[in-house]
Amino acid sequence: MSALSEIFTAAVAEGRSAFVGYLPAGYPTLEDSVELVTVLARYADLVEVGIPFSDPMMDGPTIQAAGTEALRNGFRVRDTFRVVEAVVAAGSAAVIMSYWNPVLQYGPEKFARELAAAGGLGAIIPDLLPEESARWSEACRANGLDNVYLVAPSTTPERLDMTVHAGGGFIYAQSHMGVTGAQEDVSSDAREVVARVRAATDLPVAVGLGVKSGDQAAAIADFADGVIVGSALITAAGRGAGALRDLASDLHDGVRR
Repeated sequence: MSALSEIFTAAVAEGRSAFVGYLPAGYPTLEDSVELVTVLARYADLVEVGIPFSDPMMDGPTIQAAGTEALRNGFRVRDTFRVVEAVVAAGSAAVIMSYWNPVLQYGPEKFARELAAAGGLGAIIPDLLPEESARWSEACRANGLDNVYLVAPSTTPERLDMTVHAGGGFIYAQSHMGVTGAQEDVSSDAREVVARVRAATDLPVAVGLGVKSGDQAAAIADFADGVIVGSALITAAGRGAGALRDLASDLHDGVRR
């Protein structure tokens, strides 16, 4: 079992789910993002460090706006590793979440080496399909990183089986179709997706896309190994470290109810 998987199994052993929080590197500035992920890391079991991208086709308006601001303020891909280091220094664990193009342009092998050196445990690249990921998967294996894949309510049984056997660390289960963003209610599809994944693999399953409160986190924690929160944390971070701390604390408590 990898160090990334153990984050979830340790939480389950405590009778709870893991809290996974997402924030983009460089938002609103690099220095601010270091401060913000340090706050989040005090409450989250795992932090997804997002890499801002100029064409974020899978992201909702909140993540798009944050990424645009980070890029406008001078973010560069190499800055990602400083943010990862800040997460690890604060006592949490980190993975990156990115589109494939920034990693490809940086150099997959170089990126994997520097991510591992910064203390990162893996990567989530939603637009990189398993059948197209041989080069990246090899770079991950060479540096002890987990390549994490996503599944959705629309994923066919055949594709789900291929996906869960191609990845490592955990499986990221989307609770609804569409772009990212906080929702008033967590999709009823979430429980079914988790059940389907568990029937196909022993990897932990974390649910993301839509969570914005401790109450929603508690509802998902009832059936998933991890609860992933992104857009709501970015919105809170936009109001400052205090607002981020309040929401992160609520989510931290939510997965423990």
